[in-house]
Amino acid sequence: MALSLLVGAGAGGGAVVFRWLIKTFTLLLSGHADYSAAGHAANPHLPLLGRYFVLAAPVLAGLVYGPLVYRFAKEARGHGVPEVMYAVARRGGRIPPQVAAVKALASALCIGGGGSVGREGPIVQIGSALGSTLGSWVKVAEDRMRVLVACGAAGGIAATFNAPLAGVFFAMELVLRDFTAESFGMVVLASVTASVIGRAAFGNAPFLHLPPFHVEHLTQYALFALLGLIAGVVGVAFSKVLYRIEDACDAVWRGPEWARPAVGGLLLGGLLLVLPQMYGVGYPVLHNSLTGHYALLLLLGLLAGKIIATSLTIGIGGSGGVFAPSLFIGAMLGSAFGQTAHHLLPHLAGPAGAYGLIGMGAVFAGSARAPITAVIILFELTGEYTIILPLMAAIVLATGVSRLLTGETIYTAKLRRRGVDIDVPTPGTPAAALTVRHAMEPTPTPLADDTPLAQAAPALARSPYGTLPVLAADGAYRGIATARTVAETLADDAHTATPVGKVAHLPHALTPGTALDQALQALAGADSQALPVLDEDRTHLIGWVSHRSVLTALDHNNDNHGRVASKNG
Repeated sequence: MALSLLVGAGAGGGAVVFRWLIKTFTLLLSGHADYSAAGHAANPHLPLLGRYFVLAAPVLAGLVYGPLVYRFAKEARGHGVPEVMYAVARRGGRIPPQVAAVKALASALCIGGGGSVGREGPIVQIGSALGSTLGSWVKVAEDRMRVLVACGAAGGIAATFNAPLAGVFFAMELVLRDFTAESFGMVVLASVTASVIGRAAFGNAPFLHLPPFHVEHLTQYALFALLGLIAGVVGVAFSKVLYRIEDACDAVWRGPEWARPAVGGLLLGGLLLVLPQMYGVGYPVLHNSLTGHYALLLLLGLLAGKIIATSLTIGIGGSGGVFAPSLFIGAMLGSAFGQTAHHLLPHLAGPAGAYGLIGMGAVFAGSARAPITAVIILFELTGEYTIILPLMAAIVLATGVSRLLTGETIYTAKLRRRGVDIDVPTPGTPAAALTVRHAMEPTPTPLADDTPLAQAAPALARSPYGTLPVLAADGAYRGIATARTVAETLADDAHTATPVGKVAHLPHALTPGTALDQALQALAGADSQALPVLDEDRTHLIGWVSHRSVLTALDHNNDNHGRVASKNG
């Protein structure tokens, strides 16, 4: 608890410093607090250049952060969250301590110089690096180290967006990918601490100030559902275009990596010359789209422009997140959809801004496939609860479409391109090389499914694991009975004659070919200490597996490896 509070405080302070750096570099390189809403205005520091200063701003920023990233922390390149996910899944939560400082400077320079990326990826990486560094100093175990990394990620999101709940679920759903009560409690503590610090620095108002939106007709739910389906496609398209442009940049570039952001900055500057709304994060532009300031064609142009600008920023070696761009793209898509619906169905569609809000969450869900985070963060960013039902519906549909179209997300795609799949166990571990066949035990004496509970109770009491299989008269598998379930049922005297088949349940089905690491996960989540092994048709019981039998198999496998190594030596 003490460590999670410290990490939360550090992440909150890091968010304050990071946002100050972005503001400072934006003012220095553009002369405006946020150039995205300034149109084609000139930089007041360089009036002779007029609006053409945007050609130089990304180049100057790249000349500084390119060598900085290349020399001190290559992990700071890109959008940050995949690196944190990889550290948690494959490196025991270990992140080099210099990543926090390098990421803060590089991302602030990139965004301040016109990079069309977000600040959530950097702040997640900054907070996670702080958590990992603290965990290394006090030498915590790997499982605690992972939780501290998640605490840092949650604290960064909570402080920079004034969204403590969103910070928690972002860390749990995307970074830690684990919802145990202990880790959840620690992440909540860190998020609350960081949020208090963030609110002291930035105030307690919602991140986006919007007029209230309401669902005026039930028929609007059909339109919101349609928007969710389209947003899922757009979210996947954003991810695909992002990596296609990055591949193109990799194929074209032949110079040193430290110079790539500066040279590529010329291309980014040319895009900014045409669409200055792409400069930096672009929250003022997002707000204007939700309040109806843009026409339909401009909304579609800004949507396409953001996809290209963000992809180009990442492709040339920029440093920044993709969460804010996905919200931006969703706002443009939703507002354009809302305007179209209002034109075609003026009495039914309702205000276009409501569709913009829902589009924000749905596109993020379609690209990141994090529906819980999408719902929570839209509620906290806007403080708008009136559209929570259509928002949830659209986000679930967008997530489903994304899953149908691709097996990866905008975050996991980066890791899979490196040959890393965090959804499968680490190659080379003993459990990954074995199957349940190596750990099967003989089947204990089963219970007939018509055995009364009063007679089944003594047999369960004698069983080594408090669990016995239940079979039908023809030998077909019916499930397992546990001592706990039978005892709870027998607490009511009226159930003594109840057949044990009535209280049997079907746990996770294992077969001899099931990987042993999957069996371990099933045992960890089961109510019993042992699980049945079924034939390939999953109809007849052929064996039994327990934690003890798994440990025996692993120990035997290690002994065999040791003898082989000694013989080869």
